[in-house]
Amino acid sequence: MEQRELFDLPNPCIGVCLTNNRGYCKGCFRSREERQLWFRFSSHQKYQVLKICRMRHARAMRQAKKRRSNEHPAAAQKQFDF
Repeated sequence: MEQRELFDLPNPCIGVCLTNNRGYCKGCFRSREERQLWFRFSSHQKYQVLKICRMRHARAMRQAKKRRSNEHPAAAQKQFDF
């Protein structure tokens, strides 16, 4: 048994409760099934869900950054014009 399994993991819900086009919550990045089954999951399963949610969040942030840079490429270039 690992130390993380000794402690109950808190529900990651932040009260946003809107889904994106992939079906993940925009607040906690869990799928519908993960949200519905959270209280049935073991500590290990919850840990795995949280790990996946962190990866989903990181991917969403990279995609948002890429979209922003594609929307304003001229503005970024102006910073280096002398």
